[in-house]
Amino acid sequence: MIKILNARYSENFCIALQFSDGTEGKFDARAYFKDRQGSLLEALQDEVFFKRFFIDAGALCWPNGLELSPQRLHTLCVLEAA
Repeated sequence: MIKILNARYSENFCIALQFSDGTEGKFDARAYFKDRQGSLLEALQDEVFFKRFFIDAGALCWPNGLELSPQRLHTLCVLEAA
């Protein structure tokens, strides 16, 4: 099972991710959330709130309860060998 080991804010709503399988990638949240709606996603439009992400049990999370699975992020990110 893949997990996120490290996440850091890059710029312009992008997060650099490091995965437990040794790969790294960049998650472009603006592109991902562009065609999605929901009350949990609204808060992420604010960059200050967006930057409050954290890792919990290997998943990318925000204080409002939104959680993105590491497997989904792994497939979304442009991966490069670490």
